[in-house]
Amino acid sequence: MRSSHYISIKRLLLVILTFPALSAFGQTDLEKELGNTPPGHEKVSATFKSTKLINAHTNETIYKNELDFKVDHRFGDIGGSNGGLSQFFGLDNSTDVRIGFEYGLSDRLSIGLARSKGATAVQQLYEGSIKYRLMEQTTDDYIPVAITLFGSNTIAAVKASDDPTSPTAYHNLQDRMNYVSQLIIARKFNSNISFLVSPTYIHRNLTAFRDQNDLFAVGFGGRAKISKRMALVVDYTLPFRNKDDKAYLEQLNGVKFYNPLGVGLEIETGGHVFHLNFTNATAIQEMQYIPQTTSSWLKGQYRWGFSISRRFSFAQSRKKV
Repeated sequence: MRSSHYISIKRLLLVILTFPALSAFGQTDLEKELGNTPPGHEKVSATFKSTKLINAHTNETIYKNELDFKVDHRFGDIGGSNGGLSQFFGLDNSTDVRIGFEYGLSDRLSIGLARSKGATAVQQLYEGSIKYRLMEQTTDDYIPVAITLFGSNTIAAVKASDDPTSPTAYHNLQDRMNYVSQLIIARKFNSNISFLVSPTYIHRNLTAFRDQNDLFAVGFGGRAKISKRMALVVDYTLPFRNKDDKAYLEQLNGVKFYNPLGVGLEIETGGHVFHLNFTNATAIQEMQYIPQTTSSWLKGQYRWGFSISRRFSFAQSRKKV
């Protein structure tokens, strides 16, 4: 469904996404009050070891003059009608692949570029993102939580469909654009346990007939350290869909929407962070996996996936955390 008010939404999102950059470079009063850690209060470091858990973003950003190269991969269903031994438990299929780069403009502000295959009819996705640490937790709980802002703009390059009810019935470049805004609130309880909550707003300029252009969701995630180099990670997202539209789409397409759930194992190996994970989400990007997960854990429709992250430093020195 084509949005009749995408211009006002775009302006709102532009303000949201521009604010972090302005505050970072302008050193505004708000940044001085919220962003800088007060003297005598030590900042909590490494709430999470990566900028993402499985599906969800964390509060972490890339340090100044560092480049993070990340590859994410999702295979096919392990079980169910599309899995099993005939599909080698999903390894014969690939539902989504993402290759991305993030660069630290400062210790609190990073930008990203990525390209994804896409797991729905909307494919060939090009993403630009920005992430800004608004507040940082302190060890004495003077500031009890860390708060990070995240925003992205994704453009679909797939060929336009002639079907006017299709989510790819594009008429112009604006139809191809999708936006995500998140407020990531995180806390490191001790050296072993971290948790986050991320209120999320998604706007898609064009969707299938009766699908929602605007969608709110809340994400939850956690990390539990089990050894010096290994940790368990989990995330879960709760979308707030319109019940009537959801029922119409499920009846029309013969599918059912489910909430994305991921669990996995995080392994640190020097400059690499490796995630081995299982999730019912087929897509990787927020504008797809949050509103369009149609696979169920209970039906064996979860998949093996992995992500590998490698950081490169262009600074002369950087203390290790």
